[in-house]
Order: sequence, then structure tokens, then C-alpha cells
Amino acid sequence: MHIAVIARVLGMLLMIFSLTMLSPIIVASIYEENTSSMFVLAFAITLLVGLTFWLPTKSHRGELRTRDGFVVTVFFWLVLSGFGSLPLMLSEATNLAFIDALFESVSGLTTTGATVLSGLDDLPKSILYYRQQLQWLGGIGIVVIAVAILPMLGIGGMQIYRAETPGPVKDSKLTPRIAETANVLFKIYLTLTAVCALAYWAAGMSGFDAIGHSFSTVAIGGFSTHDASIGFFDSDIIMAICAFFMVISGLNFALHYLVWNNRSLSFYWTDPEARMYGYLLLFGAAVTCLYLYFSGTYGLEDSISLGVFQLVSILTTTGFTTTDFNSWPSFLPFFLIFLSFFGACAGSTGGGIKIGRMLIMAQQGIREVYRLVHPNALLPIKIRNRRIPERVTDAIWAFFGVYLGVFYLMVLLLLAAGLDYVTAWSATAAALNNLGPGLGAVATNYADIGTFAKSVLCWGMLLGRLEIFTLLVLFTPTFWRN
Repeated sequence: MHIAVIARVLGMLLMIFSLTMLSPIIVASIYEENTSSMFVLAFAITLLVGLTFWLPTKSHRGELRTRDGFVVTVFFWLVLSGFGSLPLMLSEATNLAFIDALFESVSGLTTTGATVLSGLDDLPKSILYYRQQLQWLGGIGIVVIAVAILPMLGIGGMQIYRAETPGPVKDSKLTPRIAETANVLFKIYLTLTAVCALAYWAAGMSGFDAIGHSFSTVAIGGFSTHDASIGFFDSDIIMAICAFFMVISGLNFALHYLVWNNRSLSFYWTDPEARMYGYLLLFGAAVTCLYLYFSGTYGLEDSISLGVFQLVSILTTTGFTTTDFNSWPSFLPFFLIFLSFFGACAGSTGGGIKIGRMLIMAQQGIREVYRLVHPNALLPIKIRNRRIPERVTDAIWAFFGVYLGVFYLMVLLLLAAGLDYVTAWSATAAALNNLGPGLGAVATNYADIGTFAKSVLCWGMLLGRLEIFTLLVLFTPTFWRN
């Protein structure tokens, strides 16, 4: 393991991240807020620590190996979450203890959207902007963004890309060179964000709200600048724009690249994962709207508008709300959170197990049933006429098993912390699926659940963002052997 190279990369990435703490200073100047000093202090601390890592190792040259990539990815997310909490902890307006500031930072960077804050409408604009920016950076993955410039430093980025990028198959690249791949992903992400912000602004949002909500929408994060979330705007047009961009951002970014490169929308429909994603959205929306209407919760129009929006928000693991869905008939809140386990597509900014994995597991389940009738039949699993190797299907089932094991371990830990079962189950699902809103005691926010419970959920959010194995592999003796 190349300790010097790892330290050099971590130092460089920390210095890059420190620069993102300067943009809230501009917001503070525009709105004449006295919050600039805390952002300057957070910037200075982060930059100095980054320099401490980088300066002694700047002359070291070498390629990152696979194990190095895992270490950089995990430790950078841990370190980044810690330093990302500095402005929130230093702010007199938020007045957060360390664990609360860390929880908010982890939630933002992992695009979970769970919050310990209330009274958002009264917080300084610079703090609100900083929260939204955390989600935007976390959405594409700060490590993947940095890969675009690492080649200039003489360090290849493929190992980091494989460790950080979501999805069941992590070796695929959109373009031959990893730097080009990272650039393509970033340009698509930036374009979607800009178009979303313009659409929000045209629909009636202020410029500040439009930019902030475009950050969290495309990132599939769920943070808002208002306590009432998207419901604050009371606009069907804004809800429709938000739902559209949540659906788009939940698709594999490789598909966006193919559509853009080939000028053809057909790639969306011909992709099996995207089709399953569409069918699941339609099925979930139909169940939600019909249940709301026939249970007498809302009239027809509200059942459709509120039901569709909330279904899209939860299934894509965004977490925006327009109403208190926790108070809906008991079947629906659990149904929505259950769908968050499916999550968005592989290669998107969403969380959950991912539609791609679910598709392969469904095909394998059907195959095993068919084998009961035809034991000797050769039935390969295929996606887009390409055979899926047994190693991939085995890995997906292993991931699914570990995912459920981690899930119920977290539920037990939260129950041991004194939470009731509904709160423990939904909070775990919200953290591990990077969803955000939960039920019971965490329906509004996570401020009152205790330090131990917040610590458990922080680890859950990181496990969900790094897709379990990337983090767990560091705890195996085999990983550290030469």
C-alpha cells in the first residue's frame, strides 16, 4: 500500500474541498450577513490540514492500486464529512453540537437529506446555500469530480472511480480515459443542474431558491431552504418540474451520455433497467394515488398531484415533501419507504439497492423457479442480449444479503438506543437508502433521537453511499495483508 501517495491524494482533495467553503462568503456578502468569518475559518482549517498531508508527500509519484483507491475513497468521505461540519458547528445561527453538525454534513454529502435543523426559513442564506452545495457536491461524488484533474498531478484515477461510482458493474467507462469519463459525467451533471435552476426560476422561485433546489434535486438529495420543503411554494408547476428532474436524475448517467452523443431518445426505452424504473414509477404512482382517493384522504386532483410527487420523491430516494405523508393511511407511508429500497438506477445520483441489481435478482429468481420444472436447462441471465457472468450475479446476491444484514443490525442498535420500532425501522431505511424523511419520531427531523442513534445513522448513511462493501472491505484482515 502506497501510504505517501494516499496522503498526497487526500491532501490535494482536501485543499480542493476547502475552496468550496468560499462560495458561501459571496452569498453572505450579497445578503449582507455577518457569517463570512466562520466560513473563512473553516476554509483555513481545511486548507491547512490538506497542506499538512500534501507538502511532505508532493514529490512522491506513483499509481494508485485497487486497495489504495478503496482507502482514499473511504477515508476521504470520512474526513470530508468531518471538515464539512465545521461551518455548521461554528455558526451561532445553527448552534449545533459536534454530533449534530457531523450528522448534517454526512447527510448532505451522502445526499440523504435527513436533518437535525428546524426553522430553516429564519437561517442565514449563506448557511442554507452551504447545505444545498454539500448535496450537490455529494451527488456526483467529490472523488469522481476530482478524478478529472488528478491526471495533471501524475496520478491515475481508475481505482478511485471503481470504488466510488454507484452501480453493480463498476468497471465500465463511458469513454476510454477515466479523466474524460469524469469530465463527461460532470458536464452532464452541471447541464442538468443549470436547466433545472432555470425551470424553477421561470416557474416562480426566487433566484436563490431556484439554485438551491436545483442542487438538491439533481443530486437526489432532498435538502430544502424552507421547513415546508417543496410544499412551501404551493405550486403544481414547481411540483411537476421537481418530479421531472428527480426522474431524470434517477436514470443512469451513462444513458444520458448515450442519448446526448447519439442524439436519440431511444436509448432510454431500450435499456431494461430504465424500463423497469419506469414501470415501477407507474405502478407505485397508481397504487399511491388510488389509495389516497378511495381512502378519502384527498379529492381526485390532490390525490394525483400529491401522490405522484411523493411517490417519485421517495422511490428515487430524494426525500422532498409537499405534505405530511407520515399522517397518510398507515399502508402508504410503509409502502413508499419500502419502494425506496429499489431506489434509482445504477450509475445515478440516487440511493437504495438500485434497480439494476433488482432486475438481475428478479431474473435469477424466475430462472430458479423454471429450473424446478426443467432441472437440466441452460438458462443464462441476459441484459440487453449480453450474458451476465455468474460472478456478477453471485456478487449481487451477496450484496443483497449483507445489505439486509446491516439493515437489521442497525434497527436493533436503534431499538437498543430506546427508539420505538416504527422510528428505528424507518430511520434505518432512510439512512441506508440515502432517503432522508422517516416515520414516527423522525418524521419531522432527527434532532431528538440521541447521540448514539445519530452516530449509528451516520455510519448507515456512509454505508449506503459507498454501497456497503467499499467500506466493509477495510475491516477485513485480508485487505491489509501484503
